[in-house]
Amino acid sequence: MTTTPLSLYLHIPFCARKCPYCDFNTYAGLQALFEPLSVALAREISAAGAVRGRPPVHTIFLGGGTPTVLSAGQLARVLDACHQAFTILPGAEITSEANPGTVDRARFADLRSLGVNRLSMGVQSFDGDELAFLGRIHSADDAEIAFAHARAAGFDNINLDFIFGLPQQQPATWQSTLQRGLALAPEHLSLYSLIVEEGTPLAAWVASGRVPAPDEDLAADLYEMAQARLVAAGYQQYEISNWARRHPAGGSFQSQHNLTYWRNADYLGFGPGAFSGEQGRRWSSLRSPAEYIRRSDAGQPLLDSEEQATPALAMGETMMVGLRLLDEGVNRAAFQARFGRDVSEIYPDILTELAAAGMIEVTPDCVRLTPAAVLIGNRVFARFLPS
Repeated sequence: MTTTPLSLYLHIPFCARKCPYCDFNTYAGLQALFEPLSVALAREISAAGAVRGRPPVHTIFLGGGTPTVLSAGQLARVLDACHQAFTILPGAEITSEANPGTVDRARFADLRSLGVNRLSMGVQSFDGDELAFLGRIHSADDAEIAFAHARAAGFDNINLDFIFGLPQQQPATWQSTLQRGLALAPEHLSLYSLIVEEGTPLAAWVASGRVPAPDEDLAADLYEMAQARLVAAGYQQYEISNWARRHPAGGSFQSQHNLTYWRNADYLGFGPGAFSGEQGRRWSSLRSPAEYIRRSDAGQPLLDSEEQATPALAMGETMMVGLRLLDEGVNRAAFQARFGRDVSEIYPDILTELAAAGMIEVTPDCVRLTPAAVLIGNRVFARFLPS
């Protein structure tokens, strides 16, 4: 039995409507699969916990898709399976994503009763035209009402997601979205630049000329605008796309679940298309919800793909994700404990070159991006990946 706490990700691959920019493994119009999927998901969780001897867990994340399209009973089934199969530590962070168009006061109360203590709400914008372009099923007012309902249900740790860099997005509109978001005083904010993902309706629109491609320079301007605005509002930018308030009792409202990914620690993913990473092995489950259910019911393997990371790849990925943490960076002691060598032994020339160019800071404790390199972080990350 491992003593290092794990993180669990539970993938609910259903949406009321799929957004045109989304390339996640999600589906609309599959209500008939809600019940059998919840049964199969609970079965997968139970089997994984049993084979590992109920190891400790410090975060659970219900993602998708839209987990809140499931009934309270279906959500209870999968969360109960987590508690039966794993040792959920006291104070564990349990997050559920929530679409403001699929939740109300009663649903938030259900989530709280199930032990969910953190929400991540996909608001995306407070502008009606932008919400329509993004295919969202909620209005700006719906988002504010949902937030109020969440507070009334007792949630005191809420993240709001926003998207910027839409084609021809106006800075004044982005400023207004930030202002309305900050007025709600969420504990956490995640801001993502719109990416045109291959195979999405948005990609087809851009290819056909129906809409212009997002402007990278505009996106950079909007990002810097948000940085200044959020810092002024008292938020700490602890990761390239994420900001958190300080916790009144000490510490902060940083996403403990996502820190697992950024520290390249072990996590288990359950559900169609979910990914897992444990002790260098990475694998994913079948993507098709119907096939996932069929194989589960038949007692057949759910594995879709797997690989064992080479030491060079594992070290490179640890650098890549760790450098996203702007203050913490890549912890040198943790890196050496894991790989048996300090980062300076593995990457002497790269570290020297990037530091001389003002892109990274190398301290006795960590390696981290400089503020000047945040907008070009991908160029820095790529230097550490094996060719």
